[in-house]
Amino acid sequence: MKNQDTIPRQIWEFFCSVKLTVYTLVLLAVTSIIGTVVLQNGTPQQYINLYGKGLYNLIQVFSIDDMYHAWWFLFLLLLLCINIVVCSVERLSLVWKTIFPKQIRFNPDRFLRSKKICTFFVDQSPDSATAACENWLSKQVGPVHKKKGENFRTVYAEKGRWTRIGVFVVHASVLLLLMGALIGSVFGFKANVRIDEGDQVNTVFAAKTREPVQLDFVIRCNEFEVKFYDTGAPEEFRSNLTIIEDGQETLTTDIRVNHPLRYKGINIFQSSYGTTSAGAAVMAITDNITGQEITRTMQVGETITLPDETGSFQLQGFLPHFDFRGRNLGEAFFGKVTLNDKEGFQIGLPLQFPTFDKMRKGRFSFVVKEFEKKYYTGLQVTKDPGVWYVYAGFVLMILGCWVTFFMSHQSYLIAVEPVSDGKTSIHLAGRTNRSTQNLNLKLAGMATRLENHLKKG
Repeated sequence: MKNQDTIPRQIWEFFCSVKLTVYTLVLLAVTSIIGTVVLQNGTPQQYINLYGKGLYNLIQVFSIDDMYHAWWFLFLLLLLCINIVVCSVERLSLVWKTIFPKQIRFNPDRFLRSKKICTFFVDQSPDSATAACENWLSKQVGPVHKKKGENFRTVYAEKGRWTRIGVFVVHASVLLLLMGALIGSVFGFKANVRIDEGDQVNTVFAAKTREPVQLDFVIRCNEFEVKFYDTGAPEEFRSNLTIIEDGQETLTTDIRVNHPLRYKGINIFQSSYGTTSAGAAVMAITDNITGQEITRTMQVGETITLPDETGSFQLQGFLPHFDFRGRNLGEAFFGKVTLNDKEGFQIGLPLQFPTFDKMRKGRFSFVVKEFEKKYYTGLQVTKDPGVWYVYAGFVLMILGCWVTFFMSHQSYLIAVEPVSDGKTSIHLAGRTNRSTQNLNLKLAGMATRLENHLKKG
């Protein structure tokens, strides 16, 4: 039985150890620095390019590429939570007895021997002065307790015993912050999705694993709009989204960068965009022998006859990125040219280089004059069910720090002592559990007010 009692106590003492708190905090700080320095949620090739194959394998083993979701990091957070709870419980019983004592006890000699004491004399009897001091102290501080000595009478009052709970409020705030981080890591997600204009989705894909995440509602992209600077750089891009739940449109709104849509705990951010496809294109076809140029409006998949019935041209499709000899030439259409009695061949028509097809030096050259551009919107979709715990933790931490650092348990004692010639000596003393310098100033002001009160009385 003795060993059974000892082992649980040893476990308890391990978890309530201040050393454990310090070591855990140091480990969390060091690993957080590592998580800040090392790229998070990158591709394997990025890690190999940055750190080499050997370090990449080590990063994978310890999940440093997604460190804040790694099992060992979550274990450190859980260990700190247990440590804080056990430390708080260990101290709470003693502090609770201090805050809510069965009987208020005070030692007048402790106050009267203190350096924090103010003394003055009044022309009143001890009984009258004691009654006046009792009335004044009850209004200034709180309920008064009296004690009678051999040569003096004392009245005692205190306030702010409850402020000793401030440190436990701070502990609770830290617990809420850690719980929020744990809940967000375990039950939350960060995902991405691409939606073409007019399309809708109810599945997004986890940022790291690319695993599908099913939503409880549908997101539809009604329209995407982008504005450009004169330099060609994007100035602003906007998505008009509709949320559809149970077949009903419940919300339609615009989202922009830093202006997300929030719906039932899901955050939808505008993160990227791109050209997904094209509708009709205006094609300029030049006969390089005669110099004749014709213009045709074509749909993707449409085929037209070339001048003098020399062949045909089919507009086959659109590419957001056209690769030519290892170089990305940007957006481009591509099509198939078929001349009479010859096998057809495919050509690319990059929009940034209108004269590109002339380098082919064929009978006909093709240029895209303009086209109907369609975009897709890139959205980042996140869920963090622990965020409200974090908000509550921040509020509690502010309150706890205010109580801990700016409020205190204060106690005051007034000793009434008769002296010769009908005079009575008044001694005002005080004690506090913090900010003793402020108490000295406060006692001086209280002594002045008390003296004026007694003289008026």
